[in-house]
Amino acid sequence: MSIIQQHTASSLSDAWRTINIDALTEDSSLNFDTSTLHPPLPEISEAEVRQLNGQVRQLLRGGDAEGALRGALESPVYNGPDIAKEGHLQTVIEVLQSIKASEMTPMLQRIYGAEGGAECLDVLMKYLYKGMASTSSGGSAPRTPTRLAHQSTGFSQVGSRPGAANESTGAAMSVLLSWHEKVVDIAGQGCIVRVMTDWRRV
Repeated sequence: MSIIQQHTASSLSDAWRTINIDALTEDSSLNFDTSTLHPPLPEISEAEVRQLNGQVRQLLRGGDAEGALRGALESPVYNGPDIAKEGHLQTVIEVLQSIKASEMTPMLQRIYGAEGGAECLDVLMKYLYKGMASTSSGGSAPRTPTRLAHQSTGFSQVGSRPGAANESTGAAMSVLLSWHEKVVDIAGQGCIVRVMTDWRRV
């Protein structure tokens, strides 16, 4: 075989495709644990989240909606079981739905002006996006009480009228979009960027 034929045969080989270039680069993520770049987050158990949600709902029943919202946002569930995260999401949405539209902007301004307020609004934006995602996917949409339909037989049948679930989902999405607009008005579009680039997920 001539030198030209050998060179052509080696050039046409696909062996070079199997080389992992990243493994040869000193600064590659393959050569060190990327989890060391992030500080460890404290793990929150389901019982702790249940207790926190109980305190938030107690404030809400007592008429302190702002305190309930601040309490829910100051203790986001970053590291915990999925059921705990979903439970806290439901609590945050419950608080948001209980606040009148006319109270949104003044309340957000007070929270934003207080110490740690910018972080609270960033956390609120995270829960808004998570709530929108779960509502649009038909997942854990905010729960509404089930209506009892009285029958002519004298018995009560658990059920709801057709389309009620879609109306509930639409109403929940409308509330979340309204809050999203108010948060952007107060905290600016930088709030969206910070949420999108933050590695911590609620």
